[in-house]
Amino acid sequence: MSPHKPASYSTVSPYLVVNGADATIDFLKRVFGAIELRRFPGQAGKIMHAEVRIDDSVIMLADPVLPDWPAISSHVHVYVQDVDAIYRKALEAGASAVQEPVKKQDEDKRGGVRDAGGTTWWIATKME
Repeated sequence: MSPHKPASYSTVSPYLVVNGADATIDFLKRVFGAIELRRFPGQAGKIMHAEVRIDDSVIMLADPVLPDWPAISSHVHVYVQDVDAIYRKALEAGASAVQEPVKKQDEDKRGGVRDAGGTTWWIATKME
């Protein structure tokens, strides 16, 4: 255990500033089975800071509660057991299609979706 970081946290975690952090958390729970670790509410129903765990990774996120921290479109890559099933689940949860899952030159089958908060989620399963 390293004293410089919380137990069971990886060294690097994406930090997303999105419009609608609450909806993004719900999306991550529905699609990836995310577990909410903590949430700090801000004013007017906004989220100042939240953390969710997907498998072995923590994603940190917030609404744009400060003028210097606007919402920014981001891309996040997630390995899953079944890319086709998770892709369908994401569309059912309201995401828009970016790319249907396809196997290209590398060892992964990969697809992409964009959630309502503007984050593009690249979903992949290692095939080879």
